[in-house]
Amino acid sequence: MIEKRDFYINGAWVAPSQANDFNVIDPSTEDACAVISLGSEADTNAAVAAAKAALPGWMATPVEERIALVEKLVDAYKTRGEDLAQAMSSEMGAPIDMSRTQQVGAGIYHLKNFIRAAKAFEFDKPLGDHAPEDRIIHEAVGVAALITPWNWPMNQITLKVGAAAVAGCTMVLKPSEQSPLNAMIFAEMIDEAGFPPGVFNLVNGDGVGVGSQLSAHPDVDMVSFTGSTRAGTAISKAAADTLKKVHLELGGKGANVVFEDADEKAVKRGVLHMMNNTGQSCNAPSRMLVQRSIYDQAVETAGEVAAKVTVGNAHDEGRHIGPVVNEMQWGKIQGLIQQGIDEGARLVAGGTGRPDGMNKGFYVKPTVFADVNNSMTIAREEIFGPVLAMIPFDTEEEAIAIANDTPYGLTNYVQTQDPARANRMARALRSGMVEMNGKPRSAGSPFGGMKQSGNGREGGSWGIEDFLEVKAVSGWTAE
Repeated sequence: MIEKRDFYINGAWVAPSQANDFNVIDPSTEDACAVISLGSEADTNAAVAAAKAALPGWMATPVEERIALVEKLVDAYKTRGEDLAQAMSSEMGAPIDMSRTQQVGAGIYHLKNFIRAAKAFEFDKPLGDHAPEDRIIHEAVGVAALITPWNWPMNQITLKVGAAAVAGCTMVLKPSEQSPLNAMIFAEMIDEAGFPPGVFNLVNGDGVGVGSQLSAHPDVDMVSFTGSTRAGTAISKAAADTLKKVHLELGGKGANVVFEDADEKAVKRGVLHMMNNTGQSCNAPSRMLVQRSIYDQAVETAGEVAAKVTVGNAHDEGRHIGPVVNEMQWGKIQGLIQQGIDEGARLVAGGTGRPDGMNKGFYVKPTVFADVNNSMTIAREEIFGPVLAMIPFDTEEEAIAIANDTPYGLTNYVQTQDPARANRMARALRSGMVEMNGKPRSAGSPFGGMKQSGNGREGGSWGIEDFLEVKAVSGWTAE
Protein backbone atom coordinates (compact mmCIF):
# COMPACT_ATOMS: atom_id res chain seq x y z
CA MET A 1 0.00 0.00 0.00
CA ILE A 2 1.41 3.38 -1.06
CA GLU A 3 1.05 6.08 1.59
CA LYS A 4 1.09 9.66 0.22
CA ARG A 5 -0.63 11.85 2.77
CA ASP A 6 1.44 15.04 2.42
CA PHE A 7 0.73 18.11 0.29
CA TYR A 8 3.21 20.23 -1.65
CA ILE A 9 2.94 23.79 -0.36
CA ASN A 10 5.44 26.63 -0.66
CA GLY A 11 8.22 24.41 -2.00
CA ALA A 12 8.00 21.68 0.64
CA TRP A 13 6.03 18.53 1.42
CA VAL A 14 3.89 19.23 4.47
CA ALA A 15 1.51 17.15 6.56
CA PRO A 16 -2.21 17.92 6.32
CA SER A 17 -3.60 20.15 9.03
CA GLN A 18 -5.90 17.34 10.12
CA ALA A 19 -6.15 13.64 9.36
CA ASN A 20 -8.61 12.73 6.62
CA ASP A 21 -7.50 9.54 4.92
CA PHE A 22 -8.88 8.52 1.54
CA ASN A 23 -8.25 5.19 -0.17
CA VAL A 24 -7.32 5.26 -3.85
CA ILE A 25 -8.93 2.24 -5.49
CA ASP A 26 -7.33 0.21 -8.29
CA PRO A 27 -10.27 -0.27 -10.71
CA SER A 28 -8.73 -3.44 -12.13
CA THR A 29 -8.97 -5.23 -8.77
CA GLU A 30 -11.32 -3.06 -6.66
CA ASP A 31 -8.60 -3.08 -3.98
CA ALA A 32 -7.00 -0.01 -2.40
CA CYS A 33 -3.64 0.75 -4.01
CA ALA A 34 -2.80 3.87 -2.01
CA VAL A 35 -3.95 6.15 0.76
CA ILE A 36 -3.87 9.94 0.54
CA SER A 37 -5.26 12.76 2.65
CA LEU A 38 -8.13 15.00 1.65
CA GLY A 39 -7.32 18.59 2.50
CA SER A 40 -9.21 20.91 4.81
CA GLU A 41 -9.87 24.62 4.47
CA ALA A 42 -6.69 25.31 6.43
CA ASP A 43 -4.66 23.42 3.83
CA THR A 44 -6.39 25.26 0.98
CA ASN A 45 -5.74 28.60 2.65
CA ALA A 46 -2.07 27.76 3.21
CA ALA A 47 -1.59 26.84 -0.45
CA VAL A 48 -3.38 29.96 -1.70
CA ALA A 49 -1.36 32.15 0.68
CA ALA A 50 1.88 30.63 -0.63
CA ALA A 51 0.81 31.25 -4.23
CA LYS A 52 -0.24 34.82 -3.44
CA ALA A 53 3.08 35.57 -1.73
CA ALA A 54 5.05 34.15 -4.65
CA LEU A 55 3.06 35.98 -7.33
CA PRO A 56 4.90 39.35 -7.48
CA GLY A 57 8.30 37.72 -7.83
CA TRP A 58 7.12 35.16 -10.39
CA MET A 59 5.35 37.80 -12.51
CA ALA A 60 8.52 39.89 -12.47
CA THR A 61 10.68 36.95 -13.53
CA PRO A 62 11.67 37.41 -17.19
CA VAL A 63 9.66 35.13 -19.45
CA GLU A 64 12.89 33.58 -20.74
CA GLU A 65 13.65 32.36 -17.21
CA ARG A 66 10.14 31.00 -16.78
CA ILE A 67 10.48 29.11 -20.07
CA ALA A 68 13.87 27.77 -18.96
CA LEU A 69 12.28 26.29 -15.84
CA VAL A 70 9.60 24.57 -17.95
CA GLU A 71 12.45 23.16 -20.07
CA LYS A 72 14.00 21.77 -16.87
CA LEU A 73 10.60 20.33 -16.00
CA VAL A 74 10.63 18.50 -19.35
CA ASP A 75 14.04 17.07 -18.47
CA ALA A 76 12.73 15.84 -15.13
CA TYR A 77 9.60 14.45 -16.82
CA LYS A 78 11.72 12.28 -19.12
CA THR A 79 13.19 10.48 -16.11
CA ARG A 80 9.84 9.73 -14.46
CA GLY A 81 7.85 8.31 -17.36
CA GLU A 82 7.60 4.78 -16.01
CA ASP A 83 6.61 6.03 -12.54
CA LEU A 84 3.83 8.08 -14.09
CA ALA A 85 2.68 5.19 -16.27
CA GLN A 86 2.46 2.77 -13.34
CA ALA A 87 0.63 5.34 -11.21
CA MET A 88 -2.03 6.08 -13.82
CA SER A 89 -2.49 2.42 -14.65
CA SER A 90 -3.10 1.63 -10.98
CA GLU A 91 -5.31 4.57 -10.04
CA MET A 92 -7.53 5.11 -13.09
CA GLY A 93 -7.18 1.89 -15.07
CA ALA A 94 -5.31 2.87 -18.23
CA PRO A 95 -3.72 -0.32 -19.65
CA ILE A 96 0.00 -0.08 -18.97
CA ASP A 97 1.08 0.03 -22.62
CA MET A 98 -1.47 2.76 -23.36
CA SER A 99 -0.46 4.55 -20.16
CA ARG A 100 3.20 4.57 -21.22
CA THR A 101 2.46 5.92 -24.67
CA GLN A 102 -0.70 8.03 -24.67
CA GLN A 103 -1.18 9.01 -21.04
CA VAL A 104 2.47 9.79 -20.29
CA GLY A 105 3.20 11.02 -23.81
CA ALA A 106 0.45 13.63 -23.70
CA GLY A 107 2.13 15.48 -20.85
CA ILE A 108 5.55 15.96 -22.41
CA TYR A 109 3.88 16.78 -25.75
CA HIS A 110 1.98 19.71 -24.23
CA LEU A 111 4.93 21.04 -22.24
CA LYS A 112 7.12 21.10 -25.35
CA ASN A 113 4.37 22.85 -27.31
CA PHE A 114 4.06 25.53 -24.62
CA ILE A 115 7.82 26.13 -24.71
CA ARG A 116 7.67 26.65 -28.47
CA ALA A 117 4.56 28.85 -28.25
CA ALA A 118 5.95 30.94 -25.41
CA LYS A 119 9.18 31.68 -27.27
CA ALA A 120 7.14 33.13 -30.14
CA PHE A 121 4.51 34.88 -28.01
CA GLU A 122 4.56 38.70 -27.88
CA PHE A 123 3.96 39.43 -24.21
CA ASP A 124 4.70 43.12 -24.81
CA LYS A 125 4.05 44.81 -28.17
CA PRO A 126 2.98 48.10 -29.78
CA LEU A 127 -0.70 48.61 -30.54
CA GLY A 128 0.16 49.30 -34.16
CA ASP A 129 1.96 51.60 -36.57
CA HIS A 130 -0.80 54.17 -36.19
CA ALA A 131 -0.20 54.47 -32.43
CA PRO A 132 3.53 54.41 -31.60
CA GLU A 133 2.92 55.60 -28.02
CA ASP A 134 0.37 52.88 -27.21
CA ARG A 135 1.55 49.61 -25.75
CA ILE A 136 -0.23 46.29 -25.21
CA ILE A 137 1.10 44.28 -22.28
CA HIS A 138 0.04 40.71 -21.53
CA GLU A 139 0.49 39.94 -17.86
CA ALA A 140 -0.47 37.05 -15.59
CA VAL A 141 -4.04 36.82 -14.36
CA GLY A 142 -2.66 36.06 -10.88
CA VAL A 143 -3.23 33.11 -8.56
CA ALA A 144 -4.77 30.28 -10.56
CA ALA A 145 -6.65 27.33 -9.11
CA LEU A 146 -6.23 24.29 -11.35
CA ILE A 147 -8.82 21.54 -10.89
CA THR A 148 -8.13 18.47 -13.01
CA PRO A 149 -9.96 15.20 -13.78
CA TRP A 150 -9.05 11.52 -13.56
CA ASN A 151 -9.54 10.39 -17.15
CA TRP A 152 -6.45 11.96 -18.81
CA PRO A 153 -4.61 13.12 -15.68
CA MET A 154 -1.22 14.13 -17.01
CA ASN A 155 -2.70 15.56 -20.18
CA GLN A 156 -4.85 17.98 -18.18
CA ILE A 157 -2.28 18.85 -15.53
CA THR A 158 0.35 19.82 -18.11
CA LEU A 159 -2.17 21.77 -20.24
CA LYS A 160 -2.86 23.95 -17.22
CA VAL A 161 0.48 24.08 -15.42
CA GLY A 162 2.57 24.60 -18.56
CA ALA A 163 0.45 27.53 -19.73
CA ALA A 164 0.14 29.11 -16.28
CA ALA A 165 3.87 28.84 -15.63
CA VAL A 166 5.03 30.61 -18.79
CA ALA A 167 2.25 33.21 -18.37
CA GLY A 168 3.57 34.13 -14.92
CA CYS A 169 0.70 32.82 -12.82
CA THR A 170 1.22 31.06 -9.53
CA MET A 171 -0.85 27.94 -8.96
CA VAL A 172 -2.72 25.65 -6.63
CA LEU A 173 -3.44 22.28 -8.21
CA LYS A 174 -6.24 20.06 -6.97
CA PRO A 175 -6.07 16.84 -8.94
CA SER A 176 -8.91 14.35 -8.88
CA GLU A 177 -8.92 12.37 -5.65
CA GLN A 178 -9.52 9.31 -7.86
CA SER A 179 -6.13 9.74 -9.58
CA PRO A 180 -3.81 11.75 -7.31
CA LEU A 181 -0.60 9.70 -7.49
CA ASN A 182 0.56 10.95 -10.89
CA ALA A 183 0.00 14.54 -9.73
CA MET A 184 2.22 13.99 -6.70
CA ILE A 185 4.96 12.62 -8.93
CA PHE A 186 4.51 15.73 -11.07
CA ALA A 187 4.97 17.91 -7.96
CA GLU A 188 8.25 16.08 -7.33
CA MET A 189 9.32 16.96 -10.87
CA ILE A 190 8.41 20.62 -10.30
CA ASP A 191 10.60 20.56 -7.19
CA GLU A 192 13.46 18.91 -9.05
CA ALA A 193 13.24 21.51 -11.83
CA GLY A 194 13.78 24.26 -9.28
CA PHE A 195 10.62 26.34 -9.46
CA PRO A 196 10.62 29.01 -6.72
CA PRO A 197 8.63 28.15 -3.57
CA GLY A 198 4.96 29.00 -3.83
CA VAL A 199 4.79 29.10 -7.63
CA PHE A 200 3.27 25.62 -7.73
CA ASN A 201 1.30 24.09 -4.87
CA LEU A 202 -0.67 20.85 -4.62
CA VAL A 203 -3.49 20.04 -2.23
CA ASN A 204 -5.46 16.82 -2.60
CA GLY A 205 -9.16 16.91 -1.93
CA ASP A 206 -12.60 16.37 -3.35
CA GLY A 207 -14.79 18.77 -5.26
CA VAL A 208 -17.11 19.53 -2.38
CA GLY A 209 -14.17 20.35 -0.13
CA VAL A 210 -10.98 21.77 -1.62
CA GLY A 211 -12.56 22.30 -5.04
CA SER A 212 -15.34 24.51 -3.65
CA GLN A 213 -12.92 26.32 -1.35
CA LEU A 214 -10.65 27.24 -4.25
CA SER A 215 -13.55 28.29 -6.47
CA ALA A 216 -14.86 30.75 -3.89
CA HIS A 217 -11.53 31.89 -2.42
CA PRO A 218 -11.12 35.69 -2.52
CA ASP A 219 -7.36 35.42 -3.18
CA VAL A 220 -7.77 33.14 -6.20
CA ASP A 221 -7.92 35.18 -9.40
CA MET A 222 -8.78 32.40 -11.83
CA VAL A 223 -10.17 28.86 -11.86
CA SER A 224 -9.25 26.50 -14.68
CA PHE A 225 -11.42 23.40 -14.45
CA THR A 226 -11.76 20.25 -16.51
CA GLY A 227 -14.57 17.85 -15.70
CA SER A 228 -18.31 17.42 -15.86
CA THR A 229 -20.73 20.11 -17.00
CA ARG A 230 -22.58 19.76 -13.69
CA ALA A 231 -19.43 20.53 -11.70
CA GLY A 232 -18.51 23.35 -14.09
CA THR A 233 -21.85 25.00 -13.40
CA ALA A 234 -21.27 24.75 -9.64
CA ILE A 235 -17.78 26.24 -9.99
CA SER A 236 -19.10 29.14 -12.06
CA LYS A 237 -21.68 29.93 -9.38
CA ALA A 238 -19.11 29.69 -6.59
CA ALA A 239 -16.70 31.96 -8.49
CA ALA A 240 -19.34 34.57 -9.31
CA ASP A 241 -19.22 36.33 -5.95
CA THR A 242 -15.59 37.32 -6.49
CA LEU A 243 -15.93 37.76 -10.29
CA LYS A 244 -12.83 35.66 -10.86
CA LYS A 245 -11.95 34.43 -14.33
CA VAL A 246 -13.29 30.92 -15.01
CA HIS A 247 -12.03 28.57 -17.72
CA LEU A 248 -14.13 25.44 -18.25
CA GLU A 249 -13.35 22.35 -20.32
CA LEU A 250 -16.43 20.20 -19.87
CA GLY A 251 -18.35 17.30 -21.36
CA GLY A 252 -19.12 16.33 -24.92
CA LYS A 253 -21.34 14.18 -27.10
CA GLY A 254 -19.39 14.26 -30.34
CA ALA A 255 -20.99 13.31 -33.65
CA ASN A 256 -18.92 11.31 -36.14
CA VAL A 257 -20.63 11.94 -39.49
CA VAL A 258 -19.88 9.16 -41.98
CA PHE A 259 -20.97 9.91 -45.54
CA GLU A 260 -21.42 7.25 -48.23
CA ASP A 261 -18.12 8.27 -49.85
CA ALA A 262 -16.09 7.86 -46.63
CA ASP A 263 -12.90 5.83 -46.87
CA GLU A 264 -13.21 2.11 -46.18
CA LYS A 265 -11.61 2.34 -42.74
CA ALA A 266 -13.81 5.17 -41.45
CA VAL A 267 -16.24 3.03 -39.46
CA LYS A 268 -13.54 0.85 -37.91
CA ARG A 269 -11.52 3.96 -37.05
CA GLY A 270 -14.55 5.55 -35.40
CA VAL A 271 -15.34 2.50 -33.27
CA LEU A 272 -11.75 2.12 -32.06
CA HIS A 273 -11.54 5.85 -31.33
CA MET A 274 -14.71 5.55 -29.23
CA MET A 275 -13.30 2.61 -27.26
CA ASN A 276 -9.92 4.23 -26.58
CA ASN A 277 -9.33 4.95 -22.88
CA THR A 278 -12.44 2.79 -22.30
CA GLY A 279 -14.60 5.56 -23.71
CA GLN A 280 -13.57 7.94 -20.94
CA SER A 281 -12.78 10.98 -23.09
CA CYS A 282 -14.82 14.17 -23.32
CA ASN A 283 -14.05 14.39 -27.05
CA ALA A 284 -15.06 10.78 -27.81
CA PRO A 285 -16.99 10.28 -31.07
CA SER A 286 -19.90 8.72 -29.22
CA ARG A 287 -22.63 9.29 -31.83
CA MET A 288 -21.87 7.76 -35.23
CA LEU A 289 -24.15 9.29 -37.86
CA VAL A 290 -24.12 7.16 -41.01
CA GLN A 291 -25.64 7.92 -44.41
CA ARG A 292 -28.48 5.49 -45.05
CA SER A 293 -27.06 3.98 -48.26
CA ILE A 294 -24.15 2.48 -46.29
CA TYR A 295 -25.84 2.26 -42.89
CA ASP A 296 -26.51 -1.50 -42.76
CA GLN A 297 -22.94 -2.34 -43.74
CA ALA A 298 -21.59 0.20 -41.23
CA VAL A 299 -23.65 -1.36 -38.42
CA GLU A 300 -22.34 -4.80 -39.29
CA THR A 301 -18.75 -3.55 -39.40
CA ALA A 302 -19.11 -1.65 -36.12
CA GLY A 303 -20.45 -4.75 -34.37
CA GLU A 304 -17.59 -6.88 -35.68
CA VAL A 305 -14.95 -4.34 -34.63
CA ALA A 306 -16.41 -3.90 -31.14
CA ALA A 307 -16.61 -7.67 -30.67
CA LYS A 308 -12.87 -7.90 -31.29
CA VAL A 309 -11.98 -5.24 -28.69
CA THR A 310 -10.63 -7.14 -25.72
CA VAL A 311 -11.00 -6.06 -22.11
CA GLY A 312 -8.36 -6.80 -19.50
CA ASN A 313 -6.44 -5.89 -16.38
CA ALA A 314 -4.71 -2.52 -16.67
CA HIS A 315 -1.47 -4.03 -15.35
CA ASP A 316 -1.23 -6.55 -18.19
CA GLU A 317 0.65 -5.56 -21.31
CA GLY A 318 -1.23 -5.60 -24.60
CA ARG A 319 -3.70 -3.62 -26.72
CA HIS A 320 -6.82 -4.29 -24.66
CA ILE A 321 -8.96 -1.66 -22.96
CA GLY A 322 -9.03 -1.51 -19.17
CA PRO A 323 -11.75 -0.96 -16.57
CA VAL A 324 -13.66 2.26 -16.04
CA VAL A 325 -12.45 4.33 -13.14
CA ASN A 326 -14.72 3.37 -10.25
CA GLU A 327 -17.87 1.65 -9.06
CA MET A 328 -20.04 4.74 -9.43
CA GLN A 329 -19.06 5.17 -13.08
CA TRP A 330 -19.57 1.45 -13.71
CA GLY A 331 -23.07 1.60 -12.26
CA LYS A 332 -23.95 4.73 -14.25
CA ILE A 333 -22.79 3.12 -17.51
CA GLN A 334 -24.71 -0.08 -16.80
CA GLY A 335 -27.85 1.94 -16.18
CA LEU A 336 -27.48 3.85 -19.44
CA ILE A 337 -26.87 0.66 -21.46
CA GLN A 338 -30.05 -0.80 -19.98
CA GLN A 339 -31.88 2.44 -20.75
CA GLY A 340 -30.77 2.18 -24.38
CA ILE A 341 -32.25 -1.32 -24.56
CA ASP A 342 -35.46 -0.21 -22.82
CA GLU A 343 -35.93 2.77 -25.16
CA GLY A 344 -35.75 0.54 -28.23
CA ALA A 345 -32.21 0.88 -29.56
CA ARG A 346 -30.88 -2.29 -31.23
CA LEU A 347 -27.97 -3.87 -29.34
CA VAL A 348 -25.32 -4.87 -31.88
CA ALA A 349 -22.42 -5.67 -29.54
CA GLY A 350 -21.82 -5.79 -25.80
CA GLY A 351 -24.55 -5.04 -23.32
CA THR A 352 -24.95 -4.99 -19.56
CA GLY A 353 -22.75 -6.79 -17.04
CA ARG A 354 -19.06 -7.54 -16.98
CA PRO A 355 -17.34 -9.28 -19.90
CA ASP A 356 -17.38 -13.07 -19.77
CA GLY A 357 -15.05 -14.55 -17.18
CA MET A 358 -14.72 -11.34 -15.15
CA ASN A 359 -16.39 -11.11 -11.77
CA LYS A 360 -14.27 -8.41 -10.17
CA GLY A 361 -13.03 -5.06 -11.41
CA PHE A 362 -15.00 -2.26 -13.04
CA TYR A 363 -14.99 -3.77 -16.53
CA VAL A 364 -17.57 -2.86 -19.18
CA LYS A 365 -18.38 -4.70 -22.40
CA PRO A 366 -17.53 -2.70 -25.55
CA THR A 367 -21.07 -1.84 -26.62
CA VAL A 368 -22.63 -0.69 -29.89
CA PHE A 369 -26.25 0.36 -30.37
CA ALA A 370 -27.88 0.76 -33.80
CA ASP A 371 -31.17 2.37 -34.83
CA VAL A 372 -30.73 5.12 -32.26
CA ASN A 373 -32.59 8.38 -32.66
CA ASN A 374 -31.39 11.65 -31.23
CA SER A 375 -34.12 11.82 -28.60
CA MET A 376 -32.95 8.63 -26.83
CA THR A 377 -31.08 9.00 -23.56
CA ILE A 378 -27.97 7.29 -24.94
CA ALA A 379 -27.84 9.93 -27.69
CA ARG A 380 -28.31 12.85 -25.27
CA GLU A 381 -26.24 12.03 -22.20
CA GLU A 382 -22.47 11.75 -21.97
CA ILE A 383 -22.02 8.10 -21.01
CA PHE A 384 -18.24 8.22 -20.45
CA GLY A 385 -17.80 4.55 -21.18
CA PRO A 386 -17.21 2.28 -24.21
CA VAL A 387 -20.69 2.75 -25.66
CA LEU A 388 -21.36 3.87 -29.25
CA ALA A 389 -24.75 5.02 -30.58
CA MET A 390 -25.32 4.70 -34.35
CA ILE A 391 -27.88 6.96 -36.05
CA PRO A 392 -28.88 6.87 -39.75
CA PHE A 393 -29.34 10.01 -41.87
CA ASP A 394 -30.27 10.78 -45.48
CA THR A 395 -28.97 14.23 -46.40
CA GLU A 396 -26.13 16.52 -45.44
CA GLU A 397 -28.65 18.98 -43.99
CA GLU A 398 -30.17 16.27 -41.82
CA ALA A 399 -26.73 15.19 -40.59
CA ILE A 400 -25.92 18.76 -39.56
CA ALA A 401 -29.25 19.10 -37.74
CA ILE A 402 -28.75 15.85 -35.81
CA ALA A 403 -25.11 16.60 -34.99
CA ASN A 404 -25.94 20.07 -33.66
CA ASP A 405 -29.00 18.90 -31.71
CA THR A 406 -27.13 18.54 -28.43
CA PRO A 407 -26.36 20.80 -25.48
CA TYR A 408 -22.67 20.00 -26.01
CA GLY A 409 -20.23 21.41 -28.53
CA LEU A 410 -16.73 20.02 -28.02
CA THR A 411 -15.56 17.89 -30.97
CA ASN A 412 -17.29 16.65 -34.10
CA TYR A 413 -15.87 14.38 -36.79
CA VAL A 414 -16.48 14.18 -40.53
CA GLN A 415 -15.71 11.31 -42.92
CA THR A 416 -16.03 12.18 -46.63
CA GLN A 417 -13.82 12.29 -49.71
CA ASP A 418 -15.59 15.40 -51.05
CA PRO A 419 -13.41 18.40 -50.08
CA ALA A 420 -16.18 20.94 -50.59
CA ARG A 421 -18.60 18.98 -48.42
CA ALA A 422 -15.94 18.49 -45.75
CA ASN A 423 -15.36 22.22 -45.59
CA ARG A 424 -19.10 22.97 -45.50
CA MET A 425 -19.49 20.55 -42.62
CA ALA A 426 -16.57 22.06 -40.72
CA ARG A 427 -18.25 25.46 -40.87
CA ALA A 428 -21.74 24.22 -40.07
CA LEU A 429 -20.97 22.02 -37.06
CA ARG A 430 -21.34 23.87 -33.74
CA SER A 431 -18.29 22.69 -31.87
CA GLY A 432 -14.95 24.04 -30.79
CA MET A 433 -13.14 21.40 -32.84
CA VAL A 434 -13.83 19.44 -36.03
CA GLU A 435 -11.58 16.57 -37.12
CA MET A 436 -11.87 15.21 -40.63
CA ASN A 437 -11.03 11.84 -42.15
CA GLY A 438 -9.03 10.58 -39.19
CA LYS A 439 -6.50 13.39 -39.24
CA PRO A 440 -5.71 14.59 -35.70
CA ARG A 441 -5.26 18.24 -34.87
CA SER A 442 -1.65 19.42 -34.99
CA ALA A 443 0.67 20.46 -32.18
CA GLY A 444 -0.41 23.72 -30.58
CA SER A 445 -3.95 23.55 -31.95
CA PRO A 446 -6.45 24.93 -29.41
CA PHE A 447 -8.57 22.42 -27.45
CA GLY A 448 -11.95 23.52 -26.15
CA GLY A 449 -15.65 23.79 -26.84
CA MET A 450 -18.75 25.89 -26.98
CA LYS A 451 -22.27 25.64 -25.53
CA GLN A 452 -22.28 23.35 -22.45
CA SER A 453 -18.85 21.98 -23.34
CA GLY A 454 -17.36 25.07 -21.73
CA ASN A 455 -15.30 28.12 -22.64
CA GLY A 456 -11.69 29.04 -23.16
CA ARG A 457 -9.02 27.08 -25.01
CA GLU A 458 -6.10 24.93 -23.94
CA GLY A 459 -2.87 24.22 -25.77
CA GLY A 460 -0.28 26.33 -27.59
CA SER A 461 -0.57 30.11 -27.71
CA TRP A 462 -4.35 30.00 -27.04
CA GLY A 463 -3.68 28.13 -23.80
CA ILE A 464 -1.17 30.76 -22.71
CA GLU A 465 -3.60 33.58 -23.53
CA ASP A 466 -6.18 32.10 -21.17
CA PHE A 467 -3.84 32.75 -18.22
CA LEU A 468 -3.11 36.34 -19.26
CA GLU A 469 -4.79 39.70 -18.82
CA VAL A 470 -4.49 42.39 -21.51
CA LYS A 471 -3.26 45.79 -20.32
CA ALA A 472 -3.49 48.80 -22.66
CA VAL A 473 -0.97 51.59 -21.97
CA SER A 474 -0.91 55.05 -23.59
CA GLY A 475 1.94 57.54 -23.53
CA TRP A 476 4.54 54.76 -23.71
CA THR A 477 8.08 55.99 -24.17
CA ALA A 478 10.64 53.72 -25.80
CA GLU A 479 13.53 53.08 -23.39
